[in-house]
Amino acid sequence: MAEHITTLTKKDFTSDQMVRWCPGCGDYAILNAVQNAMPELGRKKEDFVFISGIGCAARFPYYMNTYGFHTIHGRAPALATGAKLSNPNLSVWIVTGDGDSLAIGGNHFIHALRRNLDVNILLFNNQIYGLTKGQYSPTSKQGQVTKSTPMGALERPFSAGEVALGARATFFARTIDTNPKLMSQLFIDSVQHKGTSLIEILQNCVIYNDNAFDAVTNRATQEDNQLHLEHGKPMIFGKDKNKGIRLSRLRLEVVTIGENGITEDDILVHDAHEPDTAIHNMLIRMELPDFPVALGIIRAVETVSYDQLVREQYESSKKNARYGTMDELLASGHTWEI
Repeated sequence: MAEHITTLTKKDFTSDQMVRWCPGCGDYAILNAVQNAMPELGRKKEDFVFISGIGCAARFPYYMNTYGFHTIHGRAPALATGAKLSNPNLSVWIVTGDGDSLAIGGNHFIHALRRNLDVNILLFNNQIYGLTKGQYSPTSKQGQVTKSTPMGALERPFSAGEVALGARATFFARTIDTNPKLMSQLFIDSVQHKGTSLIEILQNCVIYNDNAFDAVTNRATQEDNQLHLEHGKPMIFGKDKNKGIRLSRLRLEVVTIGENGITEDDILVHDAHEPDTAIHNMLIRMELPDFPVALGIIRAVETVSYDQLVREQYESSKKNARYGTMDELLASGHTWEI
């Protein structure tokens, strides 16, 4: 008899726990987008596990009606690695913040990307430490005044995307908490990628860093300040869809179609599958006010995943093993009794 597959809904992935984030926090929108995406993946609830570290974002597993771990600061990738290698059929999701992943967890973060384990990482980037009351984080802007930098932060911020590409990540996407449709679609797309998929979510902290991304998310200016990338499509943006990105002398530049002889043929076509990281790095580095912020899948390059290599190595060693069981090993060679 064929197995009956029940169609799941968002409600099936919603736990009975009270959501304890500040009113207006962008985390609510991210949670909603994830819960909307899960039924579209065609998997049972038991197939999913959400693993987090420490921070506001780390409460995520409590609110998902799936398996989950709330681990320790920065160590979620280690737990996720164990879960995925122990049960390769699991859909493993790491939920982390910019402090959790890029500060104390930086080492685990870069090596998870380097190994290309088949997991999905959601990086909530609000450019601040929210849970511990507003200290500056690795992504806080230089000069930013916070509880721990009253005279302004002196350090240059990390770029999550550039760190990822430096660690040879095979999938990097960026989205914003005010676009639930784009978020849900990226979550679905990331599952199709066999390897580590990293999605950076620009997320507003209403208490300690409100409006950090207002220039990007403001409805009055968002069409001119956002570049929505699609593989194989020209990089066109703007309220009138007449602005584009052109590659000139190994640099990107914003041009206007119809001015100075510029046509759509001059606009750079996005290739997310290009193995070389040069253009992808340029897209990640684009910042206001000179450039729009790139959103969508910036890089998606297929290669073998770490867990697949581990399985192949295990099967090879098992096939070529001299001994089939521990008893055979212990009984081999010279033995004696005491």
